[in-house]
Amino acid sequence: MLRQDPSRQHQPDEDRFRAILPEDIAWLPFPAFPSGARLAVIVGHPNEPGPYVVRVKVPGGTRLMPHKHPEDRVYTVMSGVFYIGLGERFDGDDVKAYPPGSVIVLPGETWHFHWAKSGEYVTQVYAIGPLGLEYHDDDDDPRLHAVAR
Repeated sequence: MLRQDPSRQHQPDEDRFRAILPEDIAWLPFPAFPSGARLAVIVGHPNEPGPYVVRVKVPGGTRLMPHKHPEDRVYTVMSGVFYIGLGERFDGDDVKAYPPGSVIVLPGETWHFHWAKSGEYVTQVYAIGPLGLEYHDDDDDPRLHAVAR
């Protein structure tokens, strides 16, 4: 019989079995995203050190302009087609399309951009927090432009 080491520490809120059903996911606006895009925290606390899982839902036509994250990330495409390109300038001709089930590994500090080119997509992101997001051009950062959502 396997026994768990009693001295083992768990992440906050991760010390018991639980399941998150699709109908229980709370999609919320995220200040760093364009209007209409939503983020759902699935596991962990993204603003704190430690592992986390979030989902990102982006409506068709939306562009997330060039940005980077300090943390390494693993994206899984849940639905729709996820278009991503690398670089400091948005180039719609230089995005690659990833269908549901695709896994994308994005090293931290990599400039990249997303485009919901063919309709809404949902990705799941696994990373070690805290979550960070820095836009290449301040004009693209929704946090710097107070707009009612």
